[in-house]
Amino acid sequence: MATEWEGKSKGTVLGYKLYIFFLTTFGIGTAYFILRFVVFYYFLFSINSSRAIYYYFKRRLKYSTSKSIASIYKSYYMLGRVLTDRVAISTNFRDKYNYTHDGIEHIDHLLQQNKGGILISGHIGNFEVSHYFLENRYSISKIFMVTTHAEHENIKEYMDGIVAKSSMEFIVVQEDMSHIFEIHSVLDQGGLVVFTGDRYLPGSKTLKQEFLGTEADFPLGPFLLATRLKVPVLFVYVMKGPNKEYHLFAKKAVAKARDPLALLKEFTQSMEWILKKYPLQWFNYFDFWKDSLKK
Repeated sequence: MATEWEGKSKGTVLGYKLYIFFLTTFGIGTAYFILRFVVFYYFLFSINSSRAIYYYFKRRLKYSTSKSIASIYKSYYMLGRVLTDRVAISTNFRDKYNYTHDGIEHIDHLLQQNKGGILISGHIGNFEVSHYFLENRYSISKIFMVTTHAEHENIKEYMDGIVAKSSMEFIVVQEDMSHIFEIHSVLDQGGLVVFTGDRYLPGSKTLKQEFLGTEADFPLGPFLLATRLKVPVLFVYVMKGPNKEYHLFAKKAVAKARDPLALLKEFTQSMEWILKKYPLQWFNYFDFWKDSLKK
């Protein structure tokens, strides 16, 4: 299996259409029920991703063998529910969900300054729904998420046709580094720029940092930029709670300017803290520690 995430997504337009049909026609509960059968297929046949996530539960979280195997299915099911919620919240079911927060005063202060800000999150929970809730609380013109790949255009086109418009937009990382100018422009206008700090593409520059007991590679870019730009930095996660609840956590970074390694250390500590609360909601299904094939 690949040792790095390859930036590829799975799924077809037909698959999305069928699942979203059941969601919008019969409701969230029916979608969750159908999801159990879809997840069972992935549990049986997604050998590479299952091996990687098994290593996470068994070696990094120190679960028993039986609990680790059961957690593979639970992790897939949690991911499916998160993806279902993402569509549900952005269509006709937004008022069915409850939203709470911890540390949102840091975002309050950031926006009151009107100098822009950087949010660093990870493939943890369901950060992609955060903007729907933030829009209810704040007057934000745009939220930009920096991404290292573009979604499959046909699926994106279909999804754009059914979901409600929001303030979330994307800045795609370019080889010519032109995305840096886009980031500066957003910050100059007081906007929010969001990075995910736990994935990198093969060939990109990385930093090493201990995470859950052993060393792993993280992308250099988000932490280098965040420590060079003179704006506040927050670690932000949106986690799925029981039933139809989501909880936002925001924590202010204190690392000094031009010290990306110190910022990365803070980030990994914040991820460890959140994963103790929500161990099933880390959705990096690849050989993150480059070690799962050896165990």
